Amino acid sequence: MKLTLDKIREFGNIELLAKQMVEGFITGLHRSPFHGFSVEFAEHRLYNTGESTRHIDWKVFAKTDKLFVKRYEEETNLRCQILLDVSSSMYYPKETKGKLTFSVFAAAALAYMLQKQRDAVSIATFDNKIIEHTPCKSTTIHLHQLFLLLQRILDTDSNLQSTLASKVFHEIAEKIHKRSLVVIFSDMFEQIEDAQELFGALQHLKHQQHEVLLFHVVDKKTEQDFVFENRPHEFIDLETGEKVKLQPNQIQDSYRKQITEFSQALKMKCGQYKIDFIEVDIAQPFEDVLYAYMVKRAKMR
Repeated sequence: MKLTLDKIREFGNIELLAKQMVEGFITGLHRSPFHGFSVEFAEHRLYNTGESTRHIDWKVFAKTDKLFVKRYEEETNLRCQILLDVSSSMYYPKETKGKLTFSVFAAAALAYMLQKQRDAVSIATFDNKIIEHTPCKSTTIHLHQLFLLLQRILDTDSNLQSTLASKVFHEIAEKIHKRSLVVIFSDMFEQIEDAQELFGALQHLKHQQHEVLLFHVVDKKTEQDFVFENRPHEFIDLETGEKVKLQPNQIQDSYRKQITEFSQALKMKCGQYKIDFIEVDIAQPFEDVLYAYMVKRAKMR
């Protein structure tokens, strides 16, 4: 069963859901054409041509017809920094806290997967500033503390805070260990006049030799396609509280044009800076997030 935002509300706590998402995902990979990601991914890595064959696991080779090397704890020293946007716009749709809920559970699944691989993980939450920034560790106790942090985020209501991702990205670029993997969950709705500030901050992360994976979190139906019932609506800016009354069809074309231009510019800049840009629709299953991470992780080995 593919887990979507609607389905996860039927289950239990974050820790249990993260485990279910990851284990279900890995089982799905094993049954798919991508079975090169072993179910035993916590214990093995793909063999690289030219290295010693002493640690090849021949039992796994017999099952998969692929060469895997037994991994040892000292080999796995990836440091992953998860940046989680908790500004007011992430609480949209307001009834479900949709974008925030999706991002929290995706971050929980990634943290669980990282810890299973004995990689170190840190979570930083931000709006117009860094709110919380945990240490970067790989222990089970640390993972449990991350789950508690994520649960607190879900239990907290919005308090009209705008996004200033550009400032935060500059700070994080300087703070964290060089050559880290930086995973960002954000709608990238930035309260700045010039989008170049945001692009410059993303470039700063790459300049500091970090690998960057940006998940652009959207509610595609309403935020990009602007699909609303054709009647008068009152739209409220979740970051300023500003209200405007209008008929959606009066501005639909203009809105779509502007949001498409912004998304395309963001995607193009990420391509220039060699940043992995993945647009995720909160109505879709979580598998795209986990698979994008696995592909990135494999490239970094």
